[in-house]
Amino acid sequence: MSAISRRRTTAVGVAAVVALGVIAVPAHARGDRGAPPSLPQVPASVETPSLFDDEAGGNANADDPAIWRNAKDPDRSLVIATAKEGGLRVYDLDGRQVQSLPAPPPPREGDAAGRFNNVDLISGLRFPDGPHDVAVVSDRGRDQLRVYRIDAGRTGARLVDVTDESAAPLVFSAGPDEVADQRTAYGLAAYTDRRSGRSFAVTSRRHATALALAELLPTAQGKVGYRTVRTTSLPASFRLPDGKTWTPCGEPGEEPQVEGMVIDPDSGDLYAGQEDVGIWKLDADLRSPARLIEKVRSFGVPGTWNPQTEECDTGADPGFGGRHLSADVEGLTIWRDPEHPRRAGYLLASSQGDDTFAVFDRERGDRYVRGFRITAGIRPGAPDGSQECDGAAVTSAPLGRRFPNGLLVVQDGANTPGTTGPDGEARTDTDFKFVDLGRLQRAVRL
Repeated sequence: MSAISRRRTTAVGVAAVVALGVIAVPAHARGDRGAPPSLPQVPASVETPSLFDDEAGGNANADDPAIWRNAKDPDRSLVIATAKEGGLRVYDLDGRQVQSLPAPPPPREGDAAGRFNNVDLISGLRFPDGPHDVAVVSDRGRDQLRVYRIDAGRTGARLVDVTDESAAPLVFSAGPDEVADQRTAYGLAAYTDRRSGRSFAVTSRRHATALALAELLPTAQGKVGYRTVRTTSLPASFRLPDGKTWTPCGEPGEEPQVEGMVIDPDSGDLYAGQEDVGIWKLDADLRSPARLIEKVRSFGVPGTWNPQTEECDTGADPGFGGRHLSADVEGLTIWRDPEHPRRAGYLLASSQGDDTFAVFDRERGDRYVRGFRITAGIRPGAPDGSQECDGAAVTSAPLGRRFPNGLLVVQDGANTPGTTGPDGEARTDTDFKFVDLGRLQRAVRL
């Protein structure tokens, strides 16, 4: 990604408790899974092979995708995706796996192994021998970033790990013992500052509200390390219009975390999805206050953690939530208008709680314009839809014959028809769905 030039608008300060003026919406209009059934439905064109989160499947679990466009040969573009303990998967535009890269092993006996959570791309990272495109990954298991150089010309190994192990410090943890608690690097978004040409990654912290900005540092040896530039935190509690203070319900000691993030390459804004709260907007360099631009429907709903059920017992909805997102808010991605990339386009957000996606107009102050669902195709053997979507990536650039109008890739957290193991137990089956952007644009009428 690219960007950072700035102006700043009026914002809500990042603090422990934030006062928010909101318009009450009747509870019946915002039921937790209450998205309108009449939303446009768009079938996926392609699906990747199933990933199974068990020992037989290598504990692989689909999470977050990124789309790399091969400028010389768009038909050979790639989808790069995280598979948690399964490492990275690389797919061609037909959804076929062309490479698998393992997560790193535990640094010490008893430590956690690598667990890749989110991925984003930097185009033209400045190496001593010239620019190279790279994929940057958040390693939740080891609280680090990892960097992979992309070279589509290599036979069988399009991505190469170029992480400088001597300059890859822990992102949030004070030491390896703290890493074991897994309050580690989680969500991730990357960009290049237009003015300085320096490249950065923003990461969030699991079970916390912290964000960290890290500068990527290529070396003379062709490796990449990083250093933390600054950190900030989003709120964990909120002052409601009725004067009460609300904290999203969760397991004791866990704060409302951020995972889905994307950086607007035109404005330099970071959009950060705080799962049980909504979407925040702030400068990608983390210098500005943050504004909560969209709330989830359950915002303000009281809840108490029940240790017996390990779930939250919720109270009555006071009507302070939003209207378009059902918690968790997850994958965020920027759909840029190819004809007017600096003035128009949309923010897409996964509304995980009701299996839909929301579209917000960047040109009109991030105003909600429409939602849609990704559903199963009607022909025999067609891919199923996307449920409980964790991550998403979109490009409006043409990708050869397969996707001449661009591509949306989304994670499917409940792939169907599902699979059982030898013991008869259901296996956690996840994958990624590819959606033709031209078909989506016609269905959503944008």
